[in-house]
Amino acid sequence: MTQSLRLFLSTEHTCGYLPGLLARSAFVDPEAGLGASHYQRLLELGFRRSGDHTYRPHCRECARCVPVRIDVRNFRSDRSQRRCQARNADLHVTIERQLGDEHYALYRDYLAARHAGGGMDPHDRKAFHAFLECSWLDVRYWCFRDDERLLAVAVVDHLPQALSAVYTFFDPAARERGLGTLAVLEQIRLARLSGLDHVYLGYWVEGSRKMDYKRRFRPLETLQGMQWRPLADSGANRPIEAADVAAG
Repeated sequence: MTQSLRLFLSTEHTCGYLPGLLARSAFVDPEAGLGASHYQRLLELGFRRSGDHTYRPHCRECARCVPVRIDVRNFRSDRSQRRCQARNADLHVTIERQLGDEHYALYRDYLAARHAGGGMDPHDRKAFHAFLECSWLDVRYWCFRDDERLLAVAVVDHLPQALSAVYTFFDPAARERGLGTLAVLEQIRLARLSGLDHVYLGYWVEGSRKMDYKRRFRPLETLQGMQWRPLADSGANRPIEAADVAAG
């Protein structure tokens, strides 16, 4: 990508990861006319998308949101992840192109049970589509089902050299299955079969419990300055709630 891009700063707001802190983001000009190859490069520079908007944290006094990605070729599952796969061997996955009533109903139940009062209105259908869809990317919805019952949806951006995990939501009654972990494992599997290099997981925030699951997918690479480097293993085996997975 050789074109220059204008960036705009958001206003400050309460940080969703660490209490007592303020956050803000730098957004790419929404009129820039991005596509898959542009976004691939922006991912490599630490950006993410929310709907049609591409952003990167740009906080005044904190730089703890660290972009992370999985090295697909060298990934090796741990014992807990292999148990998760075995526990869910009865499920089947379909990759779909549109979000409909079935997906929205599951999303609404997920938010009501897992993120009540978290600033996301489970009854706002317009916001649901605006958050997860993107008009200029190949977005696919990985649906995990037990027979005909929809248990989880992973929103995945399909890019020339990578997959990018946008968000995962699941049936709160099936929490013990570890469906968030399963969704990432499936993305790694398909990326490897497709000859892709990485699965991007968004940001890892040290000290944020909701982000700690990402350290279990090793080797995990972090963006440090302009270089991607392996994340140190210290504390990587500490027990976590593997079912609580939503890429950010």
